[in-house]
Amino acid sequence: MSKQITVFLPYNGGEHTKRTVSDLNASGVVETVYLLALQDNLPEIKNSIQLRVDSIQSSDVVRTVVNKTTTPYFAFIKQDTIIAPGQFAFERMLNVASATDAAMIYSDYYEIKDEVTTPHPVIDYQAGSLRDDFNFGYLMLFDTEKAKKAVKDTSDESFLFAGIYSLRLEISRYGDLVRIGEYLYSSIEQDTRRSGEKLFDYVDPRNRAVQIEMEKACTNYLKKTGAFLTTDKFKSIDFEDDKFEFTASVIIPVRNRVTTVSDAIQSVLMQKTDFPFNLIIVDNHSTDGTTEKIKEFASDPRLIHLIPERHDLGIGGCWNLGVHHEKCGLFAIQLDSDDLYNDENTIQTVVDTFKKEKCAMVIGTYQMTNFKLEEIPPGIIDHKEWTDDNGPNNALRINGLGAPRAFYTPVLREIKIPNVSYGEDYGVGLAISRQYRIGRIYHPVYLCRRWEGNSDSALSIPQVNAHNYYKDKLRTFELKARMRN
Repeated sequence: MSKQITVFLPYNGGEHTKRTVSDLNASGVVETVYLLALQDNLPEIKNSIQLRVDSIQSSDVVRTVVNKTTTPYFAFIKQDTIIAPGQFAFERMLNVASATDAAMIYSDYYEIKDEVTTPHPVIDYQAGSLRDDFNFGYLMLFDTEKAKKAVKDTSDESFLFAGIYSLRLEISRYGDLVRIGEYLYSSIEQDTRRSGEKLFDYVDPRNRAVQIEMEKACTNYLKKTGAFLTTDKFKSIDFEDDKFEFTASVIIPVRNRVTTVSDAIQSVLMQKTDFPFNLIIVDNHSTDGTTEKIKEFASDPRLIHLIPERHDLGIGGCWNLGVHHEKCGLFAIQLDSDDLYNDENTIQTVVDTFKKEKCAMVIGTYQMTNFKLEEIPPGIIDHKEWTDDNGPNNALRINGLGAPRAFYTPVLREIKIPNVSYGEDYGVGLAISRQYRIGRIYHPVYLCRRWEGNSDSALSIPQVNAHNYYKDKLRTFELKARMRN
């Protein structure tokens, strides 16, 4: 097979790059290896060419890469780490690229941690895979002709952080982004944090400049694909509360949270409001003593303890049970069984926001704490990436909408919540944001406690993949709905 690939990889002077360069050149299909040098005067490596750059992810680097490439394909390695191609790895990529006419090829890979090699599968790309942290692995193979078209279409962009992100969004308009479900190379994992520690990177205030660029790139893409929403078409809401005995209901779905459920209940019952509210707990057949803990509060008439007749309900199904209960209030407000309201005014603040902003959903701000309620990084999560004019569009890029979430009950009863236990709130939030205004509270009204019992504290790779694939699917549904409007 002829030499059809030009390779670009970050270079900081590490010895491991010599091995990577040697392996790349030994493949027989690589014509040139360019080292994207982030410093001056780095040691030269035989059979490679250094290019001095200021950022690996910038628009300037993307244009440089595309302009330097004279081969049909180019490979971009996104991090300065060792890349050890497997047997005939690049030939396999080239064969699949030719067979599918793909715009980009990526694959599963082996991950090396503490000298132990383990498989790291990734997931298939779909129309809704718009989040900027989508894991393509470390190595992406681009069709050069399609990349040149994409770069031409984004010639007005000048990103420091979002260049590669913009390229893969734009190139997806010219062909598929195809995953090869085979482990074609090995690499050393650079980010060894657990899944729960990575979860909030996209809302970390320290990453705000990055997020602003990513939002702009995604917005540009949505406009080109006809999926961009304008707020002038939102449905208006004229709240009707004469049919509701209660103004608000807090809904807590719970299963086996004996350690935390009492705190959550007390957090609700201590609330002070100028309207009637209640608490609906949907106890999904707990077996660890949670049911008995809930019964300790039975003397309070505001508490409604439901145990479903069904045994096939996820968190979303439990929410549906609570929302469709005859005692559910005009507004349904979320509280997870692990967490707490920040103070005694949270419910009042949420309802006041509904009435002030005439919206179908309210999203608050929360503070990350440990089990002792001590603040932990990244601290306050305010989702400032949500703006009145562009929040509904940016919602397709980010992986969550914030907490606590609250809903205008008639709208929620109409849309209904997916009967799953992950992403159910995000899915319904996307659907609401297509039709109605969403109100925001930008000061903390909720404490999100992180502890070893959290379901997402340390997920396996297959679990993380399953969660991400489902949320991408939700985005795919929503993207297609917006294109039709």
